[in-house]
Amino acid sequence: MNLQDTKKRNDIILITCIIVAALICFAAYKLYFNKSGKFVTVKVDGKITASYPIDIDKTITIKGVNGGKNILKISGGTADMTDADCPDQTCVKKHSIKYEGETIVCLPHKVVISIDNSSQNNDDDAPDAVVK
Repeated sequence: MNLQDTKKRNDIILITCIIVAALICFAAYKLYFNKSGKFVTVKVDGKITASYPIDIDKTITIKGVNGGKNILKISGGTADMTDADCPDQTCVKKHSIKYEGETIVCLPHKVVISIDNSSQNNDDDAPDAVVK
């Protein structure tokens, strides 16, 4: 076996180890960090307008800025933007979301749909707790 064959074999071993390590990291990320969310939060123009449980099927019409309209469908533990009257339709083309931290954004209507593990309160001035 000459020097060139040894280098080629070592390169193949190195590439294989890198691919295996990447697959292990990807699997660990999917198992431990992708947690299914419990609530779908709707924000319009930066303000929370609603929060819905992700496990209850529902279809919601969202009124965005400048009279824009988006249709959000919560079904089977996922949230999906099924229709919008914006010109680019990027929010409709995005896949459905179900994991905490995932979002769907409609820039023309300033609508953001996100998945959270806690219900978001609509009233920022409300107290966090009442003590007697």
